Amino acid sequence: MSHQLIDNLQRILPAGASILVTDSDGCLLTIRRHCVQTLDSERDNDLLPFIDQGHVARYLIGSAATSDRNPTNATYKLGVVAAHRGFTPHAHGAEHFVFSTGYAACGLYDAERDDIVTVPLTPGMMLHIPAMMPHTFNNRAGTPLLLLIANTGMGLDHEDYAITAAQAEVRARHAHDHHHHHNHHEHEQSVDFAQLAAVLRRMEQTLPQMQAHYRLNWGERLAMRLRWLATQLERGATE
Repeated sequence: MSHQLIDNLQRILPAGASILVTDSDGCLLTIRRHCVQTLDSERDNDLLPFIDQGHVARYLIGSAATSDRNPTNATYKLGVVAAHRGFTPHAHGAEHFVFSTGYAACGLYDAERDDIVTVPLTPGMMLHIPAMMPHTFNNRAGTPLLLLIANTGMGLDHEDYAITAAQAEVRARHAHDHHHHHNHHEHEQSVDFAQLAAVLRRMEQTLPQMQAHYRLNWGERLAMRLRWLATQLERGATE
């Protein structure tokens, strides 16, 4: 984005309003009146660890502490996925909507077919993931991937936000040991954590062998270059 356009936006924005701009190289600029801030994962105190090391998130609405005891009807956050990296397979205790601004892939478990599939995502696509569906996201490009994630009732700190295979195995043992306990949590009874752990372990073994989950094809590489050019033209036209 040109300095002239940034200066113009700083001048015309009302106090309190802001614009978030994503560049083709994965950078995020927040533009406010008389202020421009670049997302810096090393220095931004509002960024939180996001499931795996190397990924970060910033809440736009809600917080990491959202839960039944600390309710927020919905949470919206910006997630930053490192280049050519992905998340450990996991399942969420609530449905998620994920909007991708770049080239991603989502590995999903199809329980009806007992199969693991890779769903490629290109910029502007939004994926709905039902509660407790085993899945993982991967950034197929060499630049950071920006995601907008919306979900209900669960912040990053919630025990059911992202249940990995290791966590499911622990909870399966716990459920077995407390099977006859009359105060056992209803959610724990409704989820077969042993089966969930088995599926997640299977995803861990299967997805690394699926090249479509990790790489851009030639058409996407070309589109990425053209998208960068189109962005420069669009922003130049607004100056």
